[in-house]
Amino acid sequence: MIVIRTCTGHEELEACVQMQIDTWGYDPSDVIPRKAFLVIQKVGGQVIGAYDTELPDASPESNAQSLVGFAMSLPGMKTGEGTPQAYLHSHMLAVLPEYRNRGLGRQLKLEQRREALGRGIRRMEWTFDPLEIKNAYLNICKLGAVVRRYIVDFYGVSSSRLQGGLPTDRLVAEWHMDSPRVADILEGRPRPAYKIEDRIEVQAAIYAWKASDRNRDRAAEVQLRNRHRFQEAFAQGLAVLGFVRDEEGNGVFELGSPAQAEME
Repeated sequence: MIVIRTCTGHEELEACVQMQIDTWGYDPSDVIPRKAFLVIQKVGGQVIGAYDTELPDASPESNAQSLVGFAMSLPGMKTGEGTPQAYLHSHMLAVLPEYRNRGLGRQLKLEQRREALGRGIRRMEWTFDPLEIKNAYLNICKLGAVVRRYIVDFYGVSSSRLQGGLPTDRLVAEWHMDSPRVADILEGRPRPAYKIEDRIEVQAAIYAWKASDRNRDRAAEVQLRNRHRFQEAFAQGLAVLGFVRDEEGNGVFELGSPAQAEME
């Protein structure tokens, strides 16, 4: 049985620290420490955990040993778009390997949404790797985020084994949490057809290429090609509105006018 709730106490927050290492293979220079998690909670951020309450080590006092995933967000303020608007930047989402592909990532995001809307916060953003097909599918298809920005080498050098030594290019997901688009997607209602003006593909083999010294150049070529294509599309005012996967597992970003996204 999986329980989704706010992380409490030093031991549970320390478990979030260890999960960063287990998930991304970070060295100490990239790990966010427990004290930072404490401050994030105190200033209006979120640290939400997924707990397997049926594990042998689970206990009523502390469920640190049963933590199998977590999501962390920081509070922020949007300016330059009219009235300043409070929002959350979701900085981390991690699930242990043996618990992946069970929908836990989506459940953690939905709890973030529930808690944020309860405080009157309507918008959340996060960055994700444009080469990560599973993440793109979750963010766009399962959650209803849209994308209008591409940041080159956002974090600089990363010790994460998942990065494969490539620049840390990131797309910015915008989640307008109480919009008609998001409500329809979360509740499984059919979405109106939208006009696709561009498509950008990521080959399923990208994971193997990133992990291989011999083939990493191929991954770098895809990253550079798609970087230019995203930048050109966003400069033309397009946004990522959809994402599909074909039978071979390749991923395709679908871009069109953001006016079709019903973000308000």
